[in-house]
Amino acid sequence: MSNKTGTTSPYSISQGSTVDEDIAELGDRLSRYGKHAARFTVAGVLGWIGAMKFTAYEAGAIEGLVASSPFTSWLYDVLSLQGVSNLIGTIEVATALLIVAGLWLRGAAVLGALGAIATFVVTLSFLFTAPGWEASLGGFPALSVVPGQFIIKDTVLLAVAVWLLGDALKSAR
Repeated sequence: MSNKTGTTSPYSISQGSTVDEDIAELGDRLSRYGKHAARFTVAGVLGWIGAMKFTAYEAGAIEGLVASSPFTSWLYDVLSLQGVSNLIGTIEVATALLIVAGLWLRGAAVLGALGAIATFVVTLSFLFTAPGWEASLGGFPALSVVPGQFIIKDTVLLAVAVWLLGDALKSAR
């Protein structure tokens, strides 16, 4: 049986497809699954962590990070500790909902991805504004557990958010 290039493959499947075609089809299926998994996991992370911001525990936990950043420290001049946390939580939950709504509404997909990108850029900036290098291990590049190791995972989330934006813009044509 010959494949798309016209060569004969000893690995032909009885239904007329080749192993290469079967692998390509499996790759397409996994890519579609991965696309949805990426969308829902980013939305899940943002939604879950955003919902936690409405607790006093989380408001206190993020205070040092937020206060150390020139991007966010001014918020404490305008709002209370819990108010700042509630604002951040609202943004994160709204972003998660927009990402999920992006399955049906392309404008929501774009806004959700942009919101996620902004969120992860701000959180990654904490690596440079909060004490994040472990001195006992020699300093840079040894990350402390908090905030360093806690925040570094946001590089992956940022990459997924950029991919979601590209995907939303492509499908908006």
